[in-house]
Amino acid sequence: MTRRLHIGAAYHGVGGPGTYRLWTNPELAPDAGVRLDRYLEWARLAEEGLLDFFFLADSVRIERHSPPHYLNRLEPITALAAIATHTRHVGLVATISSTYEPPLSVARAIASLDLISEGRAGVNIVTTTDEGAARLYGADAHPLHADRYAQAGEFVDVVRGLWATYGDDAFPYDAAAERFLDPGDVWPLRHEGRFYRVEGGLNVQRSRQGEPVVFQAGDSPEGRELGASHAEAIFSFPRPLDEQVAIVAEYRRRAAELGRTAPLVLPGISPIVASTDDEARAIERARHDAKPFDERLRAFGRTFAWHDFTQYDPDAAFPDLGDQDWRAHPTKVREIVESARAEGLTLREVVDRSAPFRPSPFVGTAETVAAELLRWFDAEALDGVILLQHLPSDFRAFIDGVVPILQARGVYRTAYDEGSTLRSHLGLDVPAPRRAADAQPWEAREPATA
Repeated sequence: MTRRLHIGAAYHGVGGPGTYRLWTNPELAPDAGVRLDRYLEWARLAEEGLLDFFFLADSVRIERHSPPHYLNRLEPITALAAIATHTRHVGLVATISSTYEPPLSVARAIASLDLISEGRAGVNIVTTTDEGAARLYGADAHPLHADRYAQAGEFVDVVRGLWATYGDDAFPYDAAAERFLDPGDVWPLRHEGRFYRVEGGLNVQRSRQGEPVVFQAGDSPEGRELGASHAEAIFSFPRPLDEQVAIVAEYRRRAAELGRTAPLVLPGISPIVASTDDEARAIERARHDAKPFDERLRAFGRTFAWHDFTQYDPDAAFPDLGDQDWRAHPTKVREIVESARAEGLTLREVVDRSAPFRPSPFVGTAETVAAELLRWFDAEALDGVILLQHLPSDFRAFIDGVVPILQARGVYRTAYDEGSTLRSHLGLDVPAPRRAADAQPWEAREPATA
């Protein structure tokens, strides 16, 4: 079977970190983050372009320097349930936090989305990095980085165990025999681990794709281990080509060691398509240069749990932040602070270094962008991409220009001909229910006689 390139699209409303002024663009509505019609516009364009899935990221905590889309946006599962009733083919992937959301609630909501969409649901598992989320959820302290990822692995195990409550023949619906349920095909979960103790079953049947597709987003060593051991698809950010090839090889090697199918690696890209390569590069440069320092300064604070760096003189030495327990991005924070101290950098210099202009390989004419995607695909640096565009015109240019070239090269579908589920789009098999080795079904009992 010919290997196919997979493409998904994410919706960013009016902009995340680094795009604080995007909401003023006339292509967008200032309240696009809470308008279902704008989400639908993106999802329908994804379906028109025969994309594999429509993807919604998420966050919950807000504070003074949050970007616009973080301040006002729809909860992903709720939004996707509505979108499911207005689309027919495109997959629907919701982001949830394994750090603070209970497994039962997530398992039930995503399984319900899977039935509503007739087998098109996926869930992107993230570990919340924002330390302030702990107080929002009523927790005393934000978990350490390693603990968050250990918890995430167990979280996925519990969710999958709940999804396996019913077998495919659990509901015979035999009116003549008055058999609504076959108790011999009901397998309640009994789980006792480090983070969760769960006993009981989920009251949602399996869908036509068996269970939702599990995505994972996280690029730390712990994140990659979680992805290799639990995920079916990886959302990441692209590295240089040779590094990206090594990352994909690492996932495949580690998954093989664990006896499981390697996850699809789908880095996020923001292609710019124009009539000439020079025009596209000029657009790319202009968009980078249009971001003023104060905007980049606010975005920089995200790594430091949204610390307010606007209170410091940007041309003085990088501020002494004390010996705080930075639990969100401990490795990255340590690298930034140590580099600033060793080189005597100012705050402005550190911020400029944190977001330098890096030309993307996926910028140019439609032919240029398609050729570069094919080059990375043929080098096995990726299995596909997730489009992270902000403007409908950019998305439309990719769909109208790049997709037909990929189709002509034989690496991209010309119709949703593989099937009607997200698993079929991604070339994933329908999994058997994932139950513990010692799982036991309900015993079949005759109804009591009067």
